[in-house]
Amino acid sequence: MKTIHLHSIKFIVTAIVVTMFFSCNNDFDKVQQVGVLQNQPIGEAVNIDLDYTEFEEDTVRLLANLLSPKMLDYSNRSFAFSEFPEGVELFIFDDDGNKTTITSNYAIVYSDTDLIDLRGDVKIATHQKDTLFTEQLYYNQKLEWAFTNEPFVFKSLTSLTHGVGFDSDKNLKETQVLEMGGDFEVDN
Repeated sequence: MKTIHLHSIKFIVTAIVVTMFFSCNNDFDKVQQVGVLQNQPIGEAVNIDLDYTEFEEDTVRLLANLLSPKMLDYSNRSFAFSEFPEGVELFIFDDDGNKTTITSNYAIVYSDTDLIDLRGDVKIATHQKDTLFTEQLYYNQKLEWAFTNEPFVFKSLTSLTHGVGFDSDKNLKETQVLEMGGDFEVDN
C-alpha cells in the first residue's frame, strides 16, 4: 500500500511539474517588445514655437524663442533628455533686446546636466555680426558656456579665424582656441 501511495505522489508531483513547465510559455517576441517600448519617447511634439519669458515688475521680457519641427521627450529614461531630430532654431535676447541666432540640424538637451548638444551645420550669429560655424557644439546652460573640440570657423567684422577646439561665453566675447589659424587685424 505504501508503494502505491508513494507511486501516486510521484505521479501527481510529476504531472504538476510537467504542467507548470509547459504552461509557462515564454514568448520571446513579447519580451523584446517590452525593451522596445522602454526605448520609445514618452511624448512627441511637432511645430514647436516656445517662448521663454521673464516677468519684471509689470512687464514681460522675452529671453529666448525656440523653433523646431519636431521634439521627442525621453523623460521616462533614468538619464532624461529631449531630442530634436529635425534641428532647431533658437533666438536669444540680451537685456537690450539684441538677438543672437543659433541653428543646427540636430539637437539633444540633457535635463539632469543642463547640457545641450548641437550637431550638423551649427551656426551662432550675434547681433554684432560675429558668427561661429562648426559641426558640433556643446552649450552648458548653467555656466552659459559653449565649447567644441571639432574644427570651426569664426568670422567677425575684422577677422576670420579657423581652427580646432573653441570655448566661449554666450556672447562669443571671451574666447579660447586650442589650435588656430586665419587672418587677424593687429593694433600697433
